[in-house]
This record gives sequence, structure tokens and C-alpha cells, in this order.
Amino acid sequence: MRPALLNPLFAPVTSLAGVGPKQDKLFRYLLGRDDTPRLVDLLFHLPASVIDRRARPKVREIVPGTVVTIEVTVDRHRPTPPRNPRAPHLVYVSDETGDVVLTYFRAQPGYVEKLLPVGSKRYVSGTAQIYDGMLQITHPDRVVDEAGFAKLSGIDPVYPLTEGLAVGSVRRAVAQALQKLPELPEWISPAVIRRCKFPKVAEALQRVHVPVELTDILPDGPFWSRLAFDELLAGQLALALVRAQLRRPAGDRHAGDGHLRSKIIDALPYALTASQRQATAAIADDLRQPIRMLRLLQGDVGSGKTVVALLAAAAVTEVGKQAALMAPTEILARQHIKTIAPLAERAGLRIAILTGREKGRERRDILARLEAGEIDLLVGTHALIQDDVVFKALALAVVDEQHRFGVRERLALTAKGEAVDVLVLSATPIPRTLVLTYFGDMDVSELREKPAGRQPIDTRAMPNSRLNEVIDGVGRALSAGKRVYWICPLVEESEAEGIEHLTNATQRFESLQERFGDRVGLVHGQMRGAEKDRVMAQFAAGEIGLLVATTVVEVGVDVPAATIMVIENAERFGLAQLHQLRGRIGRGAEASTCLLLYKEPLNDMSKARLKVIRETTDGFRIAEEDLRLRGEGDVLGIRQSGLPGYRIARSEVHGQLITQARDEALRIMKDNPKLEGERGEALRCLLYLFERDEALPLLGAG
Repeated sequence: MRPALLNPLFAPVTSLAGVGPKQDKLFRYLLGRDDTPRLVDLLFHLPASVIDRRARPKVREIVPGTVVTIEVTVDRHRPTPPRNPRAPHLVYVSDETGDVVLTYFRAQPGYVEKLLPVGSKRYVSGTAQIYDGMLQITHPDRVVDEAGFAKLSGIDPVYPLTEGLAVGSVRRAVAQALQKLPELPEWISPAVIRRCKFPKVAEALQRVHVPVELTDILPDGPFWSRLAFDELLAGQLALALVRAQLRRPAGDRHAGDGHLRSKIIDALPYALTASQRQATAAIADDLRQPIRMLRLLQGDVGSGKTVVALLAAAAVTEVGKQAALMAPTEILARQHIKTIAPLAERAGLRIAILTGREKGRERRDILARLEAGEIDLLVGTHALIQDDVVFKALALAVVDEQHRFGVRERLALTAKGEAVDVLVLSATPIPRTLVLTYFGDMDVSELREKPAGRQPIDTRAMPNSRLNEVIDGVGRALSAGKRVYWICPLVEESEAEGIEHLTNATQRFESLQERFGDRVGLVHGQMRGAEKDRVMAQFAAGEIGLLVATTVVEVGVDVPAATIMVIENAERFGLAQLHQLRGRIGRGAEASTCLLLYKEPLNDMSKARLKVIRETTDGFRIAEEDLRLRGEGDVLGIRQSGLPGYRIARSEVHGQLITQARDEALRIMKDNPKLEGERGEALRCLLYLFERDEALPLLGAG
């Protein structure tokens, strides 16, 4: 149960004055929620910058291009002429040193006259510019009289916005939300507060939203840092609670004598790499220990994680137990099955797949076999955690691309067996700091070699202006029987209004089809699963030579014959994503080429990103560079910069707080593992506030 104290913060934003249904829709979009956001979401939406309105020059001292606040007298109006509604309404104002024109476009009739009556004194704030030799302020941010000016703060926060939502609306909503802030208990220990010099949480929120000094809103300042630490502590404490649950002593252990594993290794067309052998040995060792395994297996695209996962599944099958492999998408789940099936068959391992596509009788049949213990390894998507999926003896849960699943899904899967061991796979090499943030104290195995026989990929970047050359080159490649991927960032225009220059996949498909006919296919995320599979199968079989796709091909699509990839608008992708996409080629024995088409001019960040991707194919180096360049979001395949799942903490600024939050969480688990007493209550408040309360029900269990 959420502590009653927090209820005011979980009221909907529509309970605030001035936030109606239209605003509700815009706030949902701005705050990234499917339902109506709450006051807490608004308070955690921190300003991106500030406007300093404390500069109060006389008119003749104004520096064009700066934000100024001036005290002026209103001299006369020149309203918009009826014949030309596009012309602005001009207001001439002055002080004793000079004149300024205030310009209003498409103003409501009578509005400007009422705001600026002739002869009155007004304080006007906005950006001054020279236009036609005259000093102008277009659409001033503030126009107030003497009384209004006395209340005006000299520093205004500027928030990240969405189209249709004015900064004033956000400021007014935040001001109301701040008034409803309850008296929150202190959840950080006195020692940490002293060491980090943290203010109280209410003061931190107040000063970030209503800055007194320009430095109050800096992410590395005391106020923002306090909120970042709270958020990180909530995340680390939730992980620690889950981990304490997973790490409890486990009964009979899960590794057999190795007879099935050796059959699989014998069936492989190549020898295991050194790191695959090490990872397999470490997993087998974990499976024998008296506590549950919690291991992260990370390796680059094509480094052979699926085979290691299969060997882990075989180890538990040797003692008559079952394994499950949960992947985030259907394409990925089917890809795993494709790799696993021939090897499993040779070893006599019984496998099945369960996704949203298996329905009716087929699904009932799979579930019956699973419960009877006639399936050794079940591969699937979220479908695996539905209530009616019952294992006879689940002993190993393999979770692929872990960061796409929340704590809830992981718990739901491990709850389907007794003392289940957990192996997490990640195709995105994760830098060490992030491993701590997302996985806490997991043991880590890394697969660093590429399988034998892989050819290097030649990566080049070229501007969009050379598009026709690229298409000609693709034509020559198709004539020579080569297979080509063409990646576009979006499916339809509507997905991102205002980004008209982005090529949408459907349009590109149509233009390439005009040129190359039925040798071109299309896959994107909005197609039905069966349709996607059909096109992918045609591409794999060579019936189509050119596949236009969105990033659905980013993970798990395996067509060794494909040797060319064109990525359009490459500047819009994160490094990790470019690396993942490129990993779809260079999988066979032939040399491969990746062309990155970009729109000019490039900003510094995009230049740096394209430079890194051209220089290296080492996923671990790319992950470290990505972290350096743009924060954690993209390293873990999540779009915005900053930490996925975190709204306030930023890796590049609050990196050192991650370790401190982790130490604090471990200390709490040692001193007060059930979160009891006054401090325990305060910590429960913290977990609810940051929506990390999934782990709280565990405190009652066991």
C-alpha cells in the first residue's frame, strides 16, 4: 500500500487549475505517460535552463540578442491593417534614452491594447533584436505593471516542452504542484547527508523549479544532485531487495554430469571460443553453488551467446529440470529457436516456442507438454510469464536483452519454479558503471572474440547528396547476386511530425521498387508477425535481394549472405544502435560494406559518433564511447539521453553517486532488510515516490 502521506503527489495533473483535457494530452506526451500524469511526474520534470531577467538596462544600453527587462512608457499602437492580416500589430514604447517597438503577430483583437494601454508605464521582458534598423522585442515573454513587477522573479526556469504546450503553462502547473508538496520524511542516512552536503528533498525541488541563483538548476549543483541521489537510491534499493530474494540459499542444485553438453559441443560446426568455454564453465560452477546464480553474459553481436545459453539449459536438463529463454521480441525469439533447434535435436533436447502467435489448440498442447515435463527448454516472449504457463520443474531462466524487461517480468518468470537460477544475456556490451546501475552485483561473463571466419566490415559515411550514386551501386550489387539491407529510421510521417526530411521506409521502398521491381521487400514494426517472417524468409532464400527495413532488424536477424547495408539518416541513430544494425552483415565468409548516409550539416555529436563507428567494430569500445558521448540512454538501447528508467540522474554528471547509492542500499539491506521502523517507513516512501515499489511485496514473502 502506498503511504497515505504521498497521496497528494499522486493526484492527476488535471486536478490543477488551468489543466484541462487538451493540456492533459500534451502533458502525457511531454512526461512520457500513457495515462494522465500525476503531480509527482510534473515535479520530476526539471528545467533545462534559465532566463536571467535581472539585466535592467536603459533602452540605449541594450545589447541586441540578449534578454532584457526594461521600464517603458507606451506611446502609440499601429494595429494590424484589415487588408493584410499577416502584418504584425506594433506598439511603440520608450524611456528617456530611446525607443523600442514591441511586435505581435496574429494577436487577438483588443488583446494588445488592453495589455499595453497608451500612456501607461510597463515593465517588458524579452529578447531584443535589431530589425530594419530599429530595436524590437517580438512577442515579449513578460509585460507587467508596477504591482506585477514586484512579484516577478528575476530568474525564470525554461522547461523541455512539446509542441502546443507553452512554457508558461508548465511553470504555472509546477508552481501549483509545489504548493501541494507534503512534509516528506528523511530517507538518506545522516552520514551521507553530511558527506554530500545534501539539502532536504523539499528544498531541492523548490530551488530547482524556483531558482534563486542561476546555478541552482545545474545538474551537478546540490539541489539537482540530491534528487538524483534519491532516484538512484530508490533504484539500487529495489535491485537489492530483488537480489536478496534471489540469493537466498537454494535447495537441490542444477548441474548434471555434462553428457548432454558434450553432445551439443560435438554437434557444433566450429570449436567454442576461449571465452565461450570460460563462460560455460563459470555457469556450470554457479549452478552447483548453494545459492542461486545471477550472471550477466554480455557479448557483441554474433559472439555466440545463444550457444552458451543452450549449454546452460542442457546442464539443468541433465538433472531432469527445465529451462526458459525469454526474449523481448518475436523476431528475436524465433531467431534463437533457429540457432538452437538443430543442436538441441542432435543432443535429444526437447524444445518449443511460445509467443503471442501460438494460439488455441497449438498453445494448449505446448502448455500441457510443459506441465508434464515433456519440454526441456521453452523459448518465448512475454507470453512465457502469463499465468497459465506452468512448468513441471523450472530451474533456469535465461533473460535476453534484460534492460528491455522490468523487475516485474524477471520476478514473474523466476516465480514459476523453485530457487530458479538466472542468466541474463546482453548483445549490447555494457560498460562497468552501468553493470552496477542495472544489475547490481551480478557476476559478469564477457564474450570478446568473434566466431572464426568472420570478415571485417568496411564502413563509410557519405552525405545524402550522393544518394543517386549509392542507389546505382546497390543496382550493381544486386546484378552481381549480392543481398542488401536498406535501413530507414521511421515507418510513417505521422510518427514524428515536423521531421519531414526523414525518409520513411514505405516511401523509400516504393522508390526503390520502381527502379528494381520485385527484387525489393519491406519489413517494419507495424507489420504482422507472419508477414514479417514471410518477407525475411524470402530475403534469406534470395528470392528478394534488397530488404528495406526499419530498426526491427536491429536484433537477431541472421542472413549470412547479406553483405551490404545502407543506413539512411545515420546521424539520427545512437552509436550502439548503429553498431547493432551493422552487426547484421559481415556474418558470412564474404567481405561486407556498410554505408552511412547522413543529412548535412552534421553537428559535433553526430560527427564524433560517425567517426567512432567508422574506426572500430569492437562493441566494448563503442559502448564506452557511447557512454562518454551521450549518457546512458542509448548504450542500453533506450532513446533519450540519460539513464533509462531514470528521469533525473545523468550518468555523465552523477556517475560517482551511483556507487554511493549502491553502498547505501547494501548498508540498508544489512542493517534493516525488512525496512522496519521509522527509517524503514521513510524508505518505503522513497520507493513509492520513484515507482520502484515492485520489490516491496517480497518483504512479506519468505
